[in-house]
Amino acid sequence: MHTLRSIIAISIFASFAPNAVNAFAAEDDFELPDLPQPPQATTAPASDTAIDGATAEVAPAKDAPKDFPVKESPKDAFKDASKGASAKNVPEQSDYDGPVNFAPIEATTLSGPQKEPPASRPHKAQGSGEIVPKKIPENLNRPLQVGVFVGVKELYLRLEGETIHMTAAGNKVKFQGKENSATLDHKEIHGEGKCISIAPTTRELSTSCYPGHFYVSASKGLVNAVNIVDVEDYLRGVVPYEIGKLDNSRFSALESQAIAARTYAYKHFGSRESMGFDVYADTKDQVYKGLASATPLTDSAVKATAGIVMTYDGQFIIAYYHSTCGGETETLATWERPDLPYLQSRPDLRKDGTPWCSESSYSKWERRFSDAEAESLIKKNGKEAKAKVPDFKKIRSIAIRDTLPSGRILTLVVDTDKGKFEVRGDRVRWLFKKSGSILPSSFFRIEHKKQEWVITGKGFGHGVGMCQMGVRGRSAAGQDFATILTHYYPGITLERFEK
Repeated sequence: MHTLRSIIAISIFASFAPNAVNAFAAEDDFELPDLPQPPQATTAPASDTAIDGATAEVAPAKDAPKDFPVKESPKDAFKDASKGASAKNVPEQSDYDGPVNFAPIEATTLSGPQKEPPASRPHKAQGSGEIVPKKIPENLNRPLQVGVFVGVKELYLRLEGETIHMTAAGNKVKFQGKENSATLDHKEIHGEGKCISIAPTTRELSTSCYPGHFYVSASKGLVNAVNIVDVEDYLRGVVPYEIGKLDNSRFSALESQAIAARTYAYKHFGSRESMGFDVYADTKDQVYKGLASATPLTDSAVKATAGIVMTYDGQFIIAYYHSTCGGETETLATWERPDLPYLQSRPDLRKDGTPWCSESSYSKWERRFSDAEAESLIKKNGKEAKAKVPDFKKIRSIAIRDTLPSGRILTLVVDTDKGKFEVRGDRVRWLFKKSGSILPSSFFRIEHKKQEWVITGKGFGHGVGMCQMGVRGRSAAGQDFATILTHYYPGITLERFEK
């Protein structure tokens, strides 16, 4: 058993820059289980507890319901964010009794007409399962670099039975063992077996399990730990947190999530090169927590779809996804960005007119704010909502001027005793931010009743791209991943990378 002193003595503290990781392969020797039997088609959702999960909220792509321990990010540069969700049991199924009718209000400014994919475009895997094989590009044939812990005060590492405390000493890392310590520029850490236990607290060490290896460094008195991991192993730590563990009746939902998350990862290779990694491990990108919650079924979904990605005109799509669409998806106009042909506003309804995501507890929701509370919140949140809020005392009215194709709000106008101001698109959710939680979606209507503002809405998240709760419903009804993905991302081609 090596102590910290002997580890230092045999010089396994390697020296390499986090950007020069192309030569390193994943160290994990964990074997994926055999594939399950093909799921049986069902006519109704399985009875597992709903996990209203989704992607990050810092640039659009996913969000997670307030039931999850996920905080909204104040910095919302438009990137691909999907709010992640830890896989735990949350809301009970809602008492949904039909769609809430939010008829679109005429929009005065949209990002352009909806674009249908060219009729001549070859639609691969349009429900048929046909997938185009393709040799993986050289620049993508390397491990993914994941910023698991970025700018933290301390970390703990379980190495060969010893717990090592890591803190920053300026731009160096101090490793403190039970008896010995060392201060180094950086360190490459390889697991002794199947995974590495590294966490911000000793309590979390017992469930921490990351494949691949880590590069630990420090900057400005804070510690950084980057996981160098094979993309397929990375997905094993994403799928359970982004869509839930589910059961075999919804296997194609797990496959759909794996393909969307894989596409997202490859799309973001090199996107944070200046920081020394490709993606964050939280809601700024995709929630990734290692293998602690991986199951044989989620692993099987990753393995069954190995290498499959979504492209459009030869480029990776921007695979935005969210928790609950409320029966209608949205375009990029919600962020006042140019449309993309594979991100359209389209109904997401069963034949009986109910949304595919109706089992979500966010199928319908309501929020109430007293006059005083609304005034206080709007003053406080105006900057985050990107609104020019005057120094007012009273709100005279709050009205929706126009909406987007789905019926989500495009322009909200607030009239005060000091003049009017506007809030645009998805940012209206931030106007009523309370206790760290923004409104579930911008798919709402607002009324003033008896000295309070009543907001009635549906859906959770920005509404762009794949509706995760809709995917769960479609999967339970027997749809395969090709049918599901080509609905939410029309005109795409499914390709399989081969090494």
